[in-house]
Amino acid sequence: MSIVTLQLLDVKRKSETRPKECPYCQGETFQRWGRVRKPIKDHRQREAMVYRYRCYHCQRTFRCYPEGVDRADQTQRLRKLAALTWVLGLSLRNTCTRLAVFGVSRSHMSVWRDLQEQADLQRKRRQWFQTRVLGVDGAYVGCQGKVQPVLVAVDLGRGEPVAIGYLDEREPRAVLRFLRPLVQRLGVSVVVTDDLASFGSVTQKLGVEHQVCQFHVRRWVGRTIRELSETVPKDWLWVLEEIKSLLAELPPEGSRRLFELWKQIPKRRAGRDVPLSSLNQLRQLLIRLSEHWENYRIFTWQNGVPWTNNGTEQAIGHMKMRSRTVRGYKSTQGMLTAFLLAGLGAAC
Repeated sequence: MSIVTLQLLDVKRKSETRPKECPYCQGETFQRWGRVRKPIKDHRQREAMVYRYRCYHCQRTFRCYPEGVDRADQTQRLRKLAALTWVLGLSLRNTCTRLAVFGVSRSHMSVWRDLQEQADLQRKRRQWFQTRVLGVDGAYVGCQGKVQPVLVAVDLGRGEPVAIGYLDEREPRAVLRFLRPLVQRLGVSVVVTDDLASFGSVTQKLGVEHQVCQFHVRRWVGRTIRELSETVPKDWLWVLEEIKSLLAELPPEGSRRLFELWKQIPKRRAGRDVPLSSLNQLRQLLIRLSEHWENYRIFTWQNGVPWTNNGTEQAIGHMKMRSRTVRGYKSTQGMLTAFLLAGLGAAC
């Protein structure tokens, strides 16, 4: 059985070094101005020694807290532990019950405030990271008693959530408004999505490369080929086999080869209300693959670009799983917190 070990923040009983500068005037000369024993809530320590200093320049006093302790009654380690416990699937009240085993009394609203603090820290920490490859995908999540469409963005380089938008992925204008500031602020050059048409038009307007998830492509192409293999004349079954081969190898000249195959298949006109023949459906498949061929193989020549969008789908999976355990999110703020804290364990 595998065991996962999480290394939390360290907490010191007293500060081992003097402050380097005054928080008010950045002065570097201090005089110790007393000390006080501060009661703290932690699963290992119950108090900390806090020293007070007086700055010679501005004559103001300030406190110097030891590592892992600040103005709050709870230590930074305990607040992080409460957030981790909630992320692992426990409710707010169950989190309080687990912490009580260590002799720490907390209310469920205190745990909720800890979650908001940790989510805000994660958001501030990530906004300074450059993100070259951004995964984007839409989902429908239960929130406030109804199903809420959302669009999530994940840094596929670090596997960390970046942002969430409350919009439908099938609306190109809304998707563009959501992605434009992210692309500009994070320096995104490649966006990985599924093969939804709205993503293609948005990435063109943003001027970024668009890698289409290979899992989605091979799934719908494979399904289409299986259906056509039962209706296409036998003289054209070899075209289906060549499409399979091209998708498996993804050669640079694949687009040109698919277009040549498209020209070889005769076009048969049909009325407006008449269903497309199997050969016309095959022609549509060939021209669609040819037009988007370069979006299928960006990962073959750009390092760090994944061939699927699994990183984004995993973040969505965490959100949906958490939604089921709490019987739907009670607010959009709770949904945002669950999304931002999805990778909290790796950041401890």
